[in-house]
Amino acid sequence: MAPVVTRPLPQALVGGSTVAVRWSTTIQPSSLKRGLNTALFFPGHGVQRVGMANTWMSHFPRTTTRHLDEMDSILGFKLSQVIRDGPNSRLNQTQNAQPAVMAVSVLILRILEDEFNFDIGSRVDVTLGHSLGEFAALVASRHLQFPDALRLVRRRAEVMAQCTRRMVEQSGDTYGMVALICEPDHLESLLRTVNEFLGLGTSHLDDTGHPPIRQVMVANINSPNQIVLSGSIERIRVLLVQLRQFGGHDPRAVRLKSDSPFHSPVMLPAAEDMKIAMQEVDITFPGIVPCISNVSALPFKSKQDLKHLLSRQCIDTVRWWESIRYLHQNKGVQRWIGIGPGKVGRNLVGKEVGRVNTKGGGVWAVCNPKEMEETLKALEQTEPEAYCI
Repeated sequence: MAPVVTRPLPQALVGGSTVAVRWSTTIQPSSLKRGLNTALFFPGHGVQRVGMANTWMSHFPRTTTRHLDEMDSILGFKLSQVIRDGPNSRLNQTQNAQPAVMAVSVLILRILEDEFNFDIGSRVDVTLGHSLGEFAALVASRHLQFPDALRLVRRRAEVMAQCTRRMVEQSGDTYGMVALICEPDHLESLLRTVNEFLGLGTSHLDDTGHPPIRQVMVANINSPNQIVLSGSIERIRVLLVQLRQFGGHDPRAVRLKSDSPFHSPVMLPAAEDMKIAMQEVDITFPGIVPCISNVSALPFKSKQDLKHLLSRQCIDTVRWWESIRYLHQNKGVQRWIGIGPGKVGRNLVGKEVGRVNTKGGGVWAVCNPKEMEETLKALEQTEPEAYCI
């Protein structure tokens, strides 16, 4: 059997301390893994903040500089300067925010791989990403190369921004996304009632046979007590009134940091554009590990399936909660590693699988160098027998 190699963490980590972390560098996953155990997941739009790459630059300047220079070269402009200096108004623009979040997520992944010799193929069983995060997940699983994924994300974001501007000009409405938060045992009933008002059920139609609320969609089903609506903010407000007066529900509503109605029919031109763009991209299938689709909540099945579902993702509901349940309940995933800015993804995963820190399982987020150290130590303590001697 292969020996376990002990490697120190770089002294650049917080406090300058060196902590021994063990992992096997020679065990191959295909012959030893007993089902699925470890998932790597990535966040989506909304976690961006000015300076989100700064701590990585100060601790790992070589890898960070190389990665950000590559990003700027691929995009043809200094997105790294926007990430570093802002202003917020520019970073939050869809065409900047989405490639920025994706690129910083992949930066953290590269630091994990290059600075810590963390081998995705032998340490991780499956990847997934929340909406935009699916592109970083596909890079991690080696279905997509980083340059191709970054160009796709930028192109997708530009068309999404155009879709929003066009709809605002046509309708005069304000568009965006609103999270609805309810009690866990009310979620199914809330979804059923929302779908009826949106015309996806059989009742609540007006005198002309049309749904009373149009151009609104359930964009995300995020957790046992949270869904996200996308579309006209005014029409979402009308829907909330209908839910409270006639639907028997009173969810808490939270406006999200987005001025675009992602995962709604407004984004149909973006889905069509992505369908064309995907034909020009080199996809590796299978990757080194499976990747879960937001649209199907199951692993991508083929190159064509990946191209189809990734283009559909612009307008279809993100079935995040179903994806987590599939991996947790059906496939036995016990260890969840969030890679990227912010802790939104970790919190959503934790709602389903719990914040377990006992041997064999856990939910961790790697958002800064200190958390990298803590996560690697936790992974060592919960390492499956198939990976360790």
